[in-house]
Amino acid sequence: MRIPLIPRPLVRAARDLLLFAWLQARSCAFAVALLLGVAVSDVLPGLPLARYDLLLGYAVGLTVLFWALGWETTRDIAVIAVCHAVGLSFEIVKVALGSWSYPEPATLKLAGVPLYGGFLYAALGSYVCRSWHLMDLHLVGYRPRVTAAVATAVYLNFFTHHWLPDARGPLAALLLLALTGTTVHYTVGTRYLRMPLSLAFVLIGFFLWIAENLATFSGAWRYPHQLDGWEPVAFTKFGAWALLVSVTFVLAAVSRAGTPPPQPLQVPRAVTSPDS
Repeated sequence: MRIPLIPRPLVRAARDLLLFAWLQARSCAFAVALLLGVAVSDVLPGLPLARYDLLLGYAVGLTVLFWALGWETTRDIAVIAVCHAVGLSFEIVKVALGSWSYPEPATLKLAGVPLYGGFLYAALGSYVCRSWHLMDLHLVGYRPRVTAAVATAVYLNFFTHHWLPDARGPLAALLLLALTGTTVHYTVGTRYLRMPLSLAFVLIGFFLWIAENLATFSGAWRYPHQLDGWEPVAFTKFGAWALLVSVTFVLAAVSRAGTPPPQPLQVPRAVTSPDS
């Protein structure tokens, strides 16, 4: 009897991990394409228009392309549009308060913020929507009203902490409490898996922090400490992103209210007789 060099459970786990990574990469398609456009535009010489204006047209073109290819539905586009509006409002207030800036010139700017800036948040909305489709997401134990209330408070705190005490710590605790017992179920290949929703927020927040470092390196925007030369984004922003993810997720969840959950794949079991 030949003993396999690699145990079958390990092979299956590795295969599932690779498939999960591939599904995540597909879910990030809009965000990756957007960041790639930002990076390429930063090194192209002699652009016919201001870079920020070109990036707006590029982002709109990506949105239309994804819809035309069927990668995003009309409902997804609505979620992404709301994320764009929420993000643009966020950017306008933060830029006015000096949290960061868009130093390059542009025609299509609103209160110092190029209109393409909202697409950085729309990309997160695209990721959540595509993950929902590609991995058949389903929430168990989700409390929509409580979670939405905490997510709204999280969003407002990013503004009010400039004048009032920062409630980020208490809000993080409240969010964890609101998500206690909430799991997100998803499909990877033939496996039906689950994960605490709070852990999903933490993981997404970490990768958003990495993406933010790449974006600022490419000049998508600049923090005050980066104006004289690029430096890494503070690690504390990781926690901020993990909190901010809740806003996007609530918007996506609202758009899917009433949608029946996917049925887990049924694996036939061997039938045994009482005498066996």
